[in-house]
Amino acid sequence: MEGAERREAAERRDEEEPGLRTVHQLRAVTVELDLLGAEFAQRNGLHPTDLRALICLLDAARARTPATPGSLGRQLGLNSAGTTALVDRLERLGHVRRTRDGRDRRRVLLEVDEQAVSLGMSFFGPLITDVVAAARTFSDTELAAIQRFLLTVREAIAAQRDSAAPR
Repeated sequence: MEGAERREAAERRDEEEPGLRTVHQLRAVTVELDLLGAEFAQRNGLHPTDLRALICLLDAARARTPATPGSLGRQLGLNSAGTTALVDRLERLGHVRRTRDGRDRRRVLLEVDEQAVSLGMSFFGPLITDVVAAARTFSDTELAAIQRFLLTVREAIAAQRDSAAPR
C-alpha cells in the first residue's frame, strides 16, 4: 500500500471511529505541549526533566501536599542519585529550595521559588489564559464530562506506564 493510500485508509478509520480521532487529537496536543515545554526549558537553561520536576512540585504545592526528594524521584522515575542531582541543579539555578519539615526535622521538603513561578507565568501565562477562556465557552456539564474524560485518560496512561515498567 502506497503512502497516500495508507493515509486515506487511516482517515477513513478515523471517520468511522470517533475515539481514534480523539486519540489523534490528544497526541497532537501532547506533542505541541512537549515542544512548548522544550522551548521554555531551552530558553532558560533547563533540561526537560527539570521542567517536569518544577511542574510536579507546583502541582504538589497546589494540592497542599508536602513534596520530598523521594516523592519527586518516584513521580519522575528517577533513582536517588538522579533525584539529588536534579534538585541540586534546580537549587543552584534558584528555582527550588530545600527546607526542613517543621514536624519531622529529618525530612527535607522541596519548594519552588517565587522567581521560578514568575518565570513560568511569563512564558506559560498567555497559554493558561487562552485555555481558561476556551473552558469558559463550555457548560458546567460539558466541563465535567471533559474533566472526567481527561482523568480517565490519565489513569489509562498511568496503568500502561506501570505495566510497561521493568519488574
